Amino acid sequence: MTTHLISAEHLSIERIGNIIRNGEKLELSDDAKQRIRRCRTYLDKKIATNGAPVYGVTTGFGSLCNVSIGKDQLSQLQINLIKSHACGVGERVPNDIVKIMLLLKIQSLSYGYSGCKLDTVQRLVQFFNNDVYPVVYRQGSLGASGDLVPLAHLCLPLIGLGEVEYQGKVISGEELCRKKRWKPIELASKEGLALLNGTQNMSAFAVWSLLEARRLSDWADKIAAMSLDAFDGRIEPFVDAVHQVRPHQGQIETAKKMRELLEGSQILNNIKAHVQDPYSFRCVPQVHGAVKDTIRYVRSVIDIEINSATDNPTVCPDDDLIISAGNFHGEPIALPIDFLSIAMSELANIAERRIYRLVSGTRGLPSFLVANPGVNSGFMITQYTAASCVSLNKSLAMPSSVDSIPSCQDQEDHVSMGANAAIKLYKVIYNTERVLAIELFNAAQALDFRLPLHSSPAICQIHQEFRKVVPFILNDELMYPHIEKAIQFLRSYSVK
Repeated sequence: MTTHLISAEHLSIERIGNIIRNGEKLELSDDAKQRIRRCRTYLDKKIATNGAPVYGVTTGFGSLCNVSIGKDQLSQLQINLIKSHACGVGERVPNDIVKIMLLLKIQSLSYGYSGCKLDTVQRLVQFFNNDVYPVVYRQGSLGASGDLVPLAHLCLPLIGLGEVEYQGKVISGEELCRKKRWKPIELASKEGLALLNGTQNMSAFAVWSLLEARRLSDWADKIAAMSLDAFDGRIEPFVDAVHQVRPHQGQIETAKKMRELLEGSQILNNIKAHVQDPYSFRCVPQVHGAVKDTIRYVRSVIDIEINSATDNPTVCPDDDLIISAGNFHGEPIALPIDFLSIAMSELANIAERRIYRLVSGTRGLPSFLVANPGVNSGFMITQYTAASCVSLNKSLAMPSSVDSIPSCQDQEDHVSMGANAAIKLYKVIYNTERVLAIELFNAAQALDFRLPLHSSPAICQIHQEFRKVVPFILNDELMYPHIEKAIQFLRSYSVK
């Protein structure tokens, strides 16, 4: 089993994907351990020798920042913080994303700017390595002061509270400690705040969504190429000269990919009766390309975020400083997360338009892609389902980051709502996948009506593999199982 060493080295989004996908274990590097210990030692000495109040360490939280806490209550203060802030509601955060949350929280604490004890961070590593998934609820975070509510649920099991999913069953944090013979962590000053302050919930959703967005963006090009050939479309809009005069990177990449995918198509080389294709085919480079550029930008921002310390206060031993500031504020990632929702919504939007064209009974294709329409409705309602997903996406793509509701007696008077943006993005990603699966279902059916002419070798390969799981539809039959199989195909078929 491969082990990933937690260190100060750059942690990429792709690396996170591999860690989760391959079931890799985590281990703190010696350097990370040293940084954690050093920061904690500095903080303890500072508390012992400095009489000045330190926010969240010797004071209350939020608007209670002016309430002094006695030294005999510093630990209880942190325990109370985690218990009181665990106010999540709604559906659970999926286990894959919970695991990313754990990884990101460990990574952030390992930099040695948070003041956590080593045993606390080590216990989070044990959670990760033993497939312990704290039960975290999706709703409750305002995206500043960080993801307080979801991170409270993530960390409750550290002190033997809350719930976890372990070996397929939901059990209490107390029972987990008994099963694993772990002693609940005794939190020291500042630790609860270090655990709860931060953007790891938003960031985990963003990391998962970016990995999925890259996959779906690749698929969108392949499916669009199949749809174009099935619709008897033209290749001219993808000629490189067109895109060099408007040289957006994503646009150039998409046009090149479409040319490569369609190289050698008999259908493409057949004489066309029409001069021009609808926008949903002709403008694939411009739309799909803009999505690629958006993914690239969002990735660059999230990449910085997951390699940062995002709690408060920031403990800087080298500078002899403990500063209460605002690194927990989710605005830097809330805006890009909203942007990605818009982009993925558009990827689904243009795909649905291609579906509509394929079932419309034009360009030599039968109405609703069935040989005997009338007694058969064929693929009529697949477009309805795609339209439903697209319409919902448009609602979900409304930016969350434009909203702010003051909290904590107006001490926290501007928040990012980045967590809501992340939840919506998660839903948009799934809806986009469904629309692309439906387009593939339709495109494969339409392509069969072009026989004996064949598409390109690349498209025929995808079509051939797809036909192993989803058949040609001769007469009306149950369609929802085929749509589900199409979704699973997008997840399992190796995109080359």
